[in-house]
Amino acid sequence: MDRLFRTPDAIALAQVISEATAPAFMLGAVAAFVSILVGRMNAIVDRIRHLNDIDDDDRSRGHLKSDIPRLRGRLSLLSSATRLALASGVCTSLLLCVGFASAFLRLQHVYGAGVLFFVSVALMSVALFRFGQEVGIGISEADHYL
Repeated sequence: MDRLFRTPDAIALAQVISEATAPAFMLGAVAAFVSILVGRMNAIVDRIRHLNDIDDDDRSRGHLKSDIPRLRGRLSLLSSATRLALASGVCTSLLLCVGFASAFLRLQHVYGAGVLFFVSVALMSVALFRFGQEVGIGISEADHYL
């Protein structure tokens, strides 16, 4: 029990801080990626709103409303990618917490940290794949008209 109340030595803390570099960069990447995804989602929602504002009697632009299902599909892909990226960020944050907590408790954390980092990178990879799917269907002829 006495072990729990002793502060870690400088070497153990320095080691954890150096091990936190990769997860810290991963958190930055997640934040930037989520920002991109949310920006694209907002643009698609705005586009859907504009298309829904077109009167059914408007013969010159009425055909553009047929693009709404494709836009909703894109929105679904982006929403999925955003949730996956956020889950990756949560895993990465948990990894940082586990690293520092284990240093303070003088516990080995290498295997648990490895698993958390793997899960975080895997989630980010799937999020990038979903984003790639959205990009694949992203631009169509209808996007050039309002």
